[in-house]
Amino acid sequence: MTIAPVQRTATTAWTDVRLILALEEVVETELNRHLKAAKEWMPHEYVPWSRGRDFDGVLGGEAWSLDQSKVTPLARISLVVNLLTEDNLPSYHHEIASMFGREGAWGTWVHRWTAEEGRHGIAIRDYLLATRAVDPVELERARMAHMSEGFESDNAHSMLQSVAYVAFQELATRIAHRNTGHHSGDELCDQLLAKIANDENLHMVFYRNLLKAALEIAPDQAMRAVADVVLNFRMPGHGMPGFERSAAQIAIGGIYNLRIHHDDVLQPVLRHLKVMEITGLGPVGQHAQDELGAFLDGLNAQATRFDERQAALLARRAAAAAARA
Repeated sequence: MTIAPVQRTATTAWTDVRLILALEEVVETELNRHLKAAKEWMPHEYVPWSRGRDFDGVLGGEAWSLDQSKVTPLARISLVVNLLTEDNLPSYHHEIASMFGREGAWGTWVHRWTAEEGRHGIAIRDYLLATRAVDPVELERARMAHMSEGFESDNAHSMLQSVAYVAFQELATRIAHRNTGHHSGDELCDQLLAKIANDENLHMVFYRNLLKAALEIAPDQAMRAVADVVLNFRMPGHGMPGFERSAAQIAIGGIYNLRIHHDDVLQPVLRHLKVMEITGLGPVGQHAQDELGAFLDGLNAQATRFDERQAALLARRAAAAAARA
């Protein structure tokens, strides 16, 4: 049962605690929808164990080399970034459990989400090692370095910003996994990442619908939260070793870049929520809405410039390759 009435009210009336209590019924509804929509799948069914063999070291197997996997170089980079991001799950769980709590519908969702996300890391790592797609030593060292740094959300100070962030971030993750699969050169990898992407899409729907309810309850605060998240968005793996270089290669390769971020992540969520169509906002909400509109126009222009540079770079690479052939 909601503690506070679900109605528009003054911005200052909605603390994080009151919002969490007021949205409990929405969380329960979305949790039940999620559980009905989610399809059970088994990570081990998408790992080609028959391709696996002992590595060098304690078991005296074969040392890893770059030519042992048919996964493309671009997909290899993206798979490592995706996996290291998933590896930080303990920190993510701590963040959302501390924010949303461990009781009631919120707590049930937190644990369910964590369990589903854990499945992703298990599946990707098993696939990478069984197919020898990556150097296992370098992968483990990168995992240790990344997790040893810990993770602190940019939005931990605000319940609404946390909800807004994951609404966009879950869709961004879905897109990144799906495009990685398409670029992998391995049909089984594509199938595995499609399964993971489907989970991420369901997570996005949960948070997107929760954000919609928040916009109805506290429109000014929620609009400010959406604007802050969109203007300052960055992926959760930004702190991992070599992230900027990997992100640049992933962008040029067409897995995730400014154009994809604008067209396939930000715009679909914002259109579904009709964020730019909301009226009756107070000064805080109106300013945030205006700021958001101006930012999106600028981001679209940046994406267009990126498209042009990407096309020119790929054309030069193709010409160089043709000259060498």
